Amino acid sequence: MNSCDCEQHFHTLTRLDILLSLYTSLFRPHLEYCIPAWSPHCVKDKELIERIQHRFTKMFPELRKLPYLQRLEYLKLWTLEERRARADLIEVYKIIHGISSVSFYKFFEFNSYGTTRGHSLKLMKKKASTNLRHYFFSERVINNWNNLDNKTVTSESINIFKGNVERLRQSKKIDLFVGN
Repeated sequence: MNSCDCEQHFHTLTRLDILLSLYTSLFRPHLEYCIPAWSPHCVKDKELIERIQHRFTKMFPELRKLPYLQRLEYLKLWTLEERRARADLIEVYKIIHGISSVSFYKFFEFNSYGTTRGHSLKLMKKKASTNLRHYFFSERVINNWNNLDNKTVTSESINIFKGNVERLRQSKKIDLFVGN
């Protein structure tokens, strides 16, 4: 691409396209860094983080009067809470399928009670006696993981897995905040 092509390309981008690209590539990664390790569990903290994206979506005059979820839909964004849940699911997929260096048995064990519904990779949810344990990664992600379908958990690659999670979200077949 020569310099003339670049100039023409940037002239076709709208302010919305440019700001959205900057937000998703430069700013949002800071909000999502190490999500499985630090994901907030207090409603107050979740709202504070979500407010950042809420403010960003109000930067566009044509969207200001729309409710937050409609603005996200227009911009093709997920709530930050949904993205945290998605990141947790991606990490579990990596652990179960040996893509991560983390040992599966340090965090999880398969449900050995022969469930008849759902998929074959269901995880056992242990009793958590403290809030610290209840909101720990290996506990908070189990309900969401167990609610996925077999096609998703047995995906052949991480990108296919991500696409299947997106498909389930779009079809409203999963709620990424089940019983956490």
